[in-house]
This record gives sequence, C-alpha cells and structure tokens, in this order.
Amino acid sequence: MKFSEEVKTTLWSMIDQMSTNLSQFIVNPEKDFSRKKKWDFPTLMKFIISMEGQSLKNELHKYFGYTIECPSNSSFNQRRSQVKADAFKYLFNSFTSNYNKTPKLFKGYKLLACDGSDINISHNPCDEETYFQQGTAKGFNQLHLNAMYDLMNRIYTDIVIQPARTENEHAAFCEMVDRYNGTEKTVFIVDRGYESYNNLAHVIEKGAFFLFRCKDINSNGIVAFSKDKLPNKDEFDTNISLILTRKWTKEILNNRDKYRHFRNNDTFDYLDLTEHIFYHMNLRVLRFKISEEEYECILTNLPQNEFSVNEIKKLYAMRWGIETSFRELKYAVGLTSFHAKKKEYIIQEIWSRLILYNFCEIITSHVVIKKCTKKHTYQINYTFAIHICRYFISKRAEKSPPDVEALISKEILPVRPGRHDPRKVDHKKAVSFLYRVA
Repeated sequence: MKFSEEVKTTLWSMIDQMSTNLSQFIVNPEKDFSRKKKWDFPTLMKFIISMEGQSLKNELHKYFGYTIECPSNSSFNQRRSQVKADAFKYLFNSFTSNYNKTPKLFKGYKLLACDGSDINISHNPCDEETYFQQGTAKGFNQLHLNAMYDLMNRIYTDIVIQPARTENEHAAFCEMVDRYNGTEKTVFIVDRGYESYNNLAHVIEKGAFFLFRCKDINSNGIVAFSKDKLPNKDEFDTNISLILTRKWTKEILNNRDKYRHFRNNDTFDYLDLTEHIFYHMNLRVLRFKISEEEYECILTNLPQNEFSVNEIKKLYAMRWGIETSFRELKYAVGLTSFHAKKKEYIIQEIWSRLILYNFCEIITSHVVIKKCTKKHTYQINYTFAIHICRYFISKRAEKSPPDVEALISKEILPVRPGRHDPRKVDHKKAVSFLYRVA
C-alpha cells in the first residue's frame, strides 16, 4: 500500500470510529442520524473536508460525480446542523497526533511557531463579537485564528479560534502551551507581539524552551526594563536574572533593578500575595544588527553551548514558515471561502480546512523530488498538491484512485533564494453567496 493510501485509510477509519460513538459529536443524540439517509455521518464529514470555494451546488455535484443521486443543498444543510463543530476539532487532534509521534527535529529539538491571523466571515451586524464598523462604511465580521505550527514537519498542531472583537493572542498562546503534551525537547518561537513575562513563565513551567523576538532596549519592553543589567555595547549575548513579585516593600522599592513589580491587574498566573510571593526567571538576551541602523533583540533560555548567535538567528528566521503556511491555508486550501453564514458552521469548515492542510502536508513530506538541473533545487507546487489531495478524498476517486505521489512529484517549482520582487497582492475578503470562486 502506498503511503497516500495509508494516510487516507487512517483518516477514514478515524471517522468510522467516531460513528460508533455519535452521541459525543451530534447535537441531539436521541434523534439525529437515527434514520438511514444519503447523508450518514462519515459521508458528511468527508464531504465537508473536501469542499473548495465553489457554490454548494457545484461542490455537491463534483463530489458525487454529477449523478441524479446527488443530494440537495437543503439536505446537506439539515444534516450539518446536527453535527457539532467539536467533531471536526476531535478529528483534527486525533489525526494530527497520529502522525506526529516521531517528528523531525532540529538538533534534537522540536520547533513550534505560534502566530495569529484574521479570517473574514459573512457580514452580520447582529454578531457583536465579530462585527467591526468604521464610520459610515458597511462594516465586516472577523474571527481570529491562533495557531501552533510545527516548523520541521510543516503541520498545524493546535488551534484556538476566537471572535475578533475579543481576541487575546496571549491567552491563546498560554492555553496552547499548557495543553501541549509532547515528550521531545521543544522550542516555542514567536514574534514581538507575544512578548510577556506571563507567556515566558508558561513555557518555563512546561519545562520547554522559548525564543521570543522582543522590543529593543530603547522601548518599554522586557529588555528595556533590564537595561542596567546588560552590557554597554550595541551587540551582546548575555544572561540576566529577574525576580518577579506582586508585593511592594522597601526592599523592592530600593532595588528596582533586581525586582519586577506587578500590579494586581497585571496578568501573571504564577504569583500571589500569600504562597507564591516571588518568581525567579533566568533569561538569555541577545542583540544583533540586522541592517545598517536596525538591531534585533531575542529572549531565550536555549543554552549558549548548544546554540550560538548565528544559530539563534537561523532559528528565528525559520519562524517565517508559519507565515507561509497561513498564505497556503487561506489561498490554496480555501480558508477565505465558506459555505455558511452561521458561526458554528464556519468553525466546522475552519477545522476541516486544517485537517485537509495537514493531510496534504503529511503526504507531500514523503514525496521524493528528483533533481532536474544543477542550477536550482526544487520544491512541490503546493497549490497543485492540494487539488490532487482534494480529488483523492472525493467519491469520484474511489473507482479509479490517482497515483498521488507520482502526480505531486511531477508538478514542482524551482527554489530561487534571494528574490525581492514585490508582488501586488489583493487580500481576499469573505466571498459573497451570489458569487463563488471558479
């Protein structure tokens, strides 16, 4: 059995296993899916995972092969209303964890990047949690996707979906770190927006490592507070120690370079005024030049004897992989086009897009690319790979399954490093129901 067939079989068997315990995944266990119809639970799950950005009618006919037996739009909508969005979340977690047991590592470390991205959804002024309006404009609705992404294995490992009006990337980051259960040495890599003592502490308490880009020494960030502890030069790699506390005593007042005081309304989950009065934090602080006039600061707890300054630079540069994945997720997989207006159904489709993304990446990671020329190295055409995988999981492919690995390996693109040609990108909005992507 080819690897692609094995991955597909694994995903399908997980859905079948869910069917044996439907009460956990449907809205009304007493009556939902009680009668045998065209839309049984596995068929519904598989169809939603395979959906593209076309109209619902076109999606149905493409999936079922343009037959008179094709179900109607209304029958699909009735069935999907009976399934909880958590069913797709459960499938995502089960499928991802199954293929993340022996991950690729960097110098023995698992690399997890965290970032967030806004998702435009159908216009609905009544939804106060997601609706934004500026002046007299029509306004728009958004959800916020917080993602944990495995940089070496190119798959999403955890997700937190928030209404955009109440988004909190710091809280989402802590939530994902707290429920992370990997056994490998792990580095959490984030951009400057995640700079926070609380975020650092959650990683430390997990027994993991962090690599945070932070504000420079002349700003109001963590490094600026510790400026007196840092070397008096432009570039450095040094270690500092801090004591965090909520108490306010004369000793703390007179030693502000040693203590970092938190007010009662400042978020820090490991301090109180009774049992946990002090929290000791050891940080490695790096500052290096990135241009003629710009410097970059990094906070980490990675050991100096294992990771030099150049390796720290390389690690942080690898964080760009999550930005690339967002672009592929939105425009290749189709996270900008939904087939619903209700938030619950949209969340179903978000989880299904993530399942499809990981499904495709798991398969493509096992595709061998032959070197065509000496001039360039080559990479997989991810957009085409997604099309192949979508067809592979459709009902049309059951009778004559494609050679997935061969097709993906044939469609490759040259890697041209150092390209700086700016592209004019028209950022997509939520697609209207009167028009669908062709």
